[in-house]
Amino acid sequence: MINEATKTSRKSAPKPANRRVGETASAALAPKPAASRAERAAERRGAIIEAAMDEFIARGFAATRLDDVAKRAGVAKGTIYLHFKDKESMFEELIRTAIVPMINRLWGTPPQPGASVRDMVEGFAKTFIEEVATTRRGDLVRLIVAEGPRFPEVADFYYREVVSRGLAGMRALIELGIARGEIKQKNLARFPQIMVAPALIAVIWQSLFSRHAPLDALEMFRVHLDLIFGERRTT
Repeated sequence: MINEATKTSRKSAPKPANRRVGETASAALAPKPAASRAERAAERRGAIIEAAMDEFIARGFAATRLDDVAKRAGVAKGTIYLHFKDKESMFEELIRTAIVPMINRLWGTPPQPGASVRDMVEGFAKTFIEEVATTRRGDLVRLIVAEGPRFPEVADFYYREVVSRGLAGMRALIELGIARGEIKQKNLARFPQIMVAPALIAVIWQSLFSRHAPLDALEMFRVHLDLIFGERRTT
């Protein structure tokens, strides 16, 4: 009798598998980890930045409205304020994410052993023309040129984060070229803007006149370098 009762008791006990099913269901209802929430927030921020770029390029800085950015990004307007305090800070983030990393890469990469200063300047020009002048980054630069005088804070930010770094890097290359004897005009170090001028011309020309007179920006830059370094000797 005792054995039969024990068997009956063992048969009526709940199966461990049932507990595991219950535990799985409870885990599904539990709050998701903070990492997942952070990923969703990062995705929303990225969507806002992408939408902001579209709106700024299409409408210009002054005419862009946060309502339109929110609509394009598929978020509530209040969500934007969780990431950015105003339109200026949103535009600054665009510059910080779209252009600053390229500038850091350009001037943070050590020169190739044996490379001439001209080769290094030409490498800068090639990267700038390919990644800025003919891309949406160029649209941002043109926007700053067009509307910067009306929004000095934006222009100041662009100068600090992009222009000043680019000029400092170019001045260092010019000084190296002078020290090596590759550049004869020593006063060029005072005006590194002269060296990069064709790159800016390429950005402006691309949007205004390329449909009338397509510009080979890199070839123009090479002619510019011939004027500074002398023409390359062909073998």
